[in-house]
Amino acid sequence: MNWSGLESLLSGVNKYSTAFGRIWLSMVFVFRVLVFVVAAQRVWGDESKDFVCNTKQPGCTNVCYDFIFPISHIRLWALQLIFVTCPSLMVMAHVKFREGKNQKYVEQHNGSHLYANPGKKRGGLWWTYLLSLVFKAGFDAAFLYILYRIYHGYDLPKLSKCSLDPCPNTVDCFISRPTEKKIFMLFMVVSSAVCILMCLLEMVYLICKRIIKVAKVRNKKHFPDLPSIQI
Repeated sequence: MNWSGLESLLSGVNKYSTAFGRIWLSMVFVFRVLVFVVAAQRVWGDESKDFVCNTKQPGCTNVCYDFIFPISHIRLWALQLIFVTCPSLMVMAHVKFREGKNQKYVEQHNGSHLYANPGKKRGGLWWTYLLSLVFKAGFDAAFLYILYRIYHGYDLPKLSKCSLDPCPNTVDCFISRPTEKKIFMLFMVVSSAVCILMCLLEMVYLICKRIIKVAKVRNKKHFPDLPSIQI
């Protein structure tokens, strides 16, 4: 996966973000992408090779591995990072659309601009940005739920029991480095939870800022002689 391309894409969105959005971006790259690329892939790279069961029955180990690990943690996290970062494309696409529309307007109206700043979060772009935050938080929450449901919690047992065919009886199966893998899994879960919190805080910030702005405009309209209050 080309993570550098993903980084350059999100760095472009960063200039349209609030402080909470920039913290979210730092969390994604420092605590999730870098940990995923540098450490987690190495820790989980041997999961199928070093998965052993105390039986020599052909096919038993493979069946038990598929039962205990229906989907690889690494692939699930990679898919999660892709889904979580994709909503930023909505913001980028909307800004590019505004820039193109503004450029056509300038050419047709002798230098007059349709938007003073195409990247300013006003009108439709405000809603697009807010919707992208909803998708980011929603995707992270959905993948945390999927991980919880598939593995029945956020734990990796050192010993697992398996009695599926073609195993002759109930066999004991072991994974390599279970404690280290559990630590990485909990780290990724906590990082996802913090990213969800950042998205929620940014949504609250944007909505409150919009409400205050609308209230100030209405007050100025109904009471034009009142001095403006800086918040």
